[in-house]
Amino acid sequence: MMMTAQNSSQPEYRDGNGFIAEIIRTNRRKTADVRVEEGAVTVVVPQNTLPEKIDQILADKRLWIREKIHLHNEAAPKSSKDYVSGEAFSYLGRNYRLKVERGPFAPMKLVHGRLVVTTPYGSEQPHMIRNALVRWYKHQAEKKLRVKVDRYASMIGVQPSGAGIKTFKSRWGSCTANGRVDFNWKIIMAPTRMVDYVVVHELCHLKKYDHSPAYWREVERVIPDYQECRKWLKYNAESFDI
Repeated sequence: MMMTAQNSSQPEYRDGNGFIAEIIRTNRRKTADVRVEEGAVTVVVPQNTLPEKIDQILADKRLWIREKIHLHNEAAPKSSKDYVSGEAFSYLGRNYRLKVERGPFAPMKLVHGRLVVTTPYGSEQPHMIRNALVRWYKHQAEKKLRVKVDRYASMIGVQPSGAGIKTFKSRWGSCTANGRVDFNWKIIMAPTRMVDYVVVHELCHLKKYDHSPAYWREVERVIPDYQECRKWLKYNAESFDI
């Protein structure tokens, strides 16, 4: 089975024979945990788990994993994308063309203005390409949004208890009563100004946990054109198709 090189900056993957599993190593677990979310497979394992052990876990869970993927694909809205070379995908408001190369799986990378992914040819290829795109977007969203949260939190004068990304069906973010802010990973497809607005929107809830005039004044202080941002997101939300 193929595996990308292990280091702190490069994700680790295993070929599960029809699906690709992302491996997350942590010192906080003593046993493995297999997850299938949005049709993407993730295996959380103790830090020093051998690759052969991970392969065995995937083999033992293969039927369950494939059934979960199948159920997700059946329930998911039909995408307008075919996941072939030449298709355009938005990232921070700019369109980038997809380039699909054949071979052992290699994760999505942005190279010379192209979103490049390598996958084996077969009936599962579109599914693998979509998952590679989603994983790439999520990794980018996590990095970019954490930087923006730190930047704007200091400007607004708040300190969130945590920040992360999630999949929301009809919202761009959330702020919990205990001070955690989470964001829809798809916002990373929007122009930078829209991303900034969403971050500020949620952080301002740490001052005003409502949408009162006082709350919107807090938002306007940082994003003077927030009303235009709201309108743009409202009318363009459905264009973030993947």
